[in-house]
Amino acid sequence: MRHSGVEDEQPLDTEASESFELDTPAERSGHIAVVDRNVMYVWGGYKNAPNHGFSDLYLPRNEIWTYNMESGVWTKHVAGGNLHTSMSGSCGVCVDGVLYLFGGHHARGNTNRIYRLPLRAPSLVWEEMRDLKGLPPSCKDKLGCWVHKNRLIFFGGYGYAAQGPHRGTFEFDEFSLIGLDSLFPWDGPGRGWNNHIHILDLETSTWSQPITTGNSPLPRAAHACATIGNRGYVFGGRYKNYRLNDLYYLDLDTWVWHEIVPQKGPVGRSWHSFTPVSLDHIFLFGGFTTERVTLSDAWLYYVCKNEWKPIKHSHIERPRLWHTACAGPDGEVFVFGGCANNLLSQDRAAHSNELLVFNVQPKSLVRFCMEAVLQHRERLSSYWDCLPKHLLHSLKLRMARVNTLGS
Repeated sequence: MRHSGVEDEQPLDTEASESFELDTPAERSGHIAVVDRNVMYVWGGYKNAPNHGFSDLYLPRNEIWTYNMESGVWTKHVAGGNLHTSMSGSCGVCVDGVLYLFGGHHARGNTNRIYRLPLRAPSLVWEEMRDLKGLPPSCKDKLGCWVHKNRLIFFGGYGYAAQGPHRGTFEFDEFSLIGLDSLFPWDGPGRGWNNHIHILDLETSTWSQPITTGNSPLPRAAHACATIGNRGYVFGGRYKNYRLNDLYYLDLDTWVWHEIVPQKGPVGRSWHSFTPVSLDHIFLFGGFTTERVTLSDAWLYYVCKNEWKPIKHSHIERPRLWHTACAGPDGEVFVFGGCANNLLSQDRAAHSNELLVFNVQPKSLVRFCMEAVLQHRERLSSYWDCLPKHLLHSLKLRMARVNTLGS
């Protein structure tokens, strides 16, 4: 798929700023979202270009949106630093208050640069991670990541063949050399799918590849990964013309692959989300089938039982692909953005900026009490000052959300 929007290639300002206007981010697909301290951070992706001469337009590289999961308020931030370009299909993960951004696709092809963004600093400033030791991954997008013991563990993706002795399989995509790609010679010598595993040790700033055993998954891209304990799960993704519904986990201590074969699972798909919501549950939503159908189904995978169960929900009329999904503090999953129709057709893409909320775990007793206090706020507000400060702060945030929604 081609993103041919025009973008600003000037260096970012070193200064960061933010805007407190009550607004919402633009519609988008192929973005990233991570959570730190009940705040969701959204960056990147692309949308339809207003000029019909260009099919797609990347979102500004210096723009970051935050969503407070308690107050329900979006805030726009302008980040500083040296992030080199706008992208889609990047891999983003948060570790100890730092957002790490690897890979992606930009106007001239794929990249294997990696950046860090401290989220708890006074201002948001991107830093490129240079002078890393070891052999880095190839340039790619649509890959997955697990986090274990202060290590980022990247798996799969779609991009250029590795330059060097990489462990794993690369499957060349013959169609990457024809069609629109042939009009853009800077986009490389053709691309394909891989099942490479690359580890970035954050303590030693070193890239490495493990020696794995067991039956490795096929090369793939646009799959989804989830970490539960010392297991890195991967479900689905695209391999050649197939969108898979296989489920594997990798033991992140022993590097042994295990294929799991549950009974009656979801249909094969790519561009879906797969989000841990407890130590025993992973939430699956949406995606895109081999028949090019955009999905709106939701499932819970029960780790201990090795069992899939479909979930009834109120967003069945809102199919999504290439969206993001983040677990909240109260058993909720926040799905943002994505595309509601066939992204590969000639029709104009139906990119979304809706936030869909799924209640997949029971609410806590504190949450039930909060909702009861808000429901009866006229009678109880005079007693609020008796609450502990942290509960009062949370209650006021939720009260602001109620007032905003009611205005």
